[in-house]
Amino acid sequence: MTTIALVDDNENILTSVSIFLEAEGYHVRTYNDGVAALKGLTDMPPDLAILDIKMPRMDGVEVLRRLRRSSNIPVIFLTSKDDELDEAMGLNLGADDYITKPFSQRLLASRIKAVLRRAQGDMNDQAGEDGDKKVVVRGKLTMDANRHACLWDGQPVRLTVTEFLILQALTQRPGYVKSRDQLMDAAYDDQIYVDDRTIDSHIKRLRKKFKAVDSSFNAIETLYGVGYRYTV
Repeated sequence: MTTIALVDDNENILTSVSIFLEAEGYHVRTYNDGVAALKGLTDMPPDLAILDIKMPRMDGVEVLRRLRRSSNIPVIFLTSKDDELDEAMGLNLGADDYITKPFSQRLLASRIKAVLRRAQGDMNDQAGEDGDKKVVVRGKLTMDANRHACLWDGQPVRLTVTEFLILQALTQRPGYVKSRDQLMDAAYDDQIYVDDRTIDSHIKRLRKKFKAVDSSFNAIETLYGVGYRYTV
């Protein structure tokens, strides 16, 4: 059974959403503050975490910041309505998706399914005859979709599910430009709308991670007004 960690200081949300998700067939663990959540997410990693941003003791942004030091579990952020700062911070730290409050439970369920689908590697067009996905080598970059592993010049680079899918799309045809719309299609369910800023935030995060292992990294190029391309 798929386990979801639900983190929110609002008891009504914890109760109503956990009941709904359990009815959808998920096992749900709940936490009402960031400190308890971080310990639970670290000690017993779930398949997916839903994090509220504004919480006592430790907010969701800090929870995600610390979590990403050692874990790539998919994370959906719950943000305040129209709070672009929260949303941007979450994406820059490596959240896989976000949903604004108030939200419908059905919408949340569709987002969960989409993120889990991406996490499980539902990209059949890249599968080999035996069902395994091919290891991609592009210059110093090595990507193994079977193990969700990424190396740059032999050094591991820890990527979230969404970051991995975006980079995978860029490296399919090095030198060719991918528009933001194409990258959205590669990384997100077609029923979910994300804007240009979402893709830009993920690209910024990707560059930061690669520069952490190689300060001269410049393989992801921006073509202003057009999109991005990967160069070997």
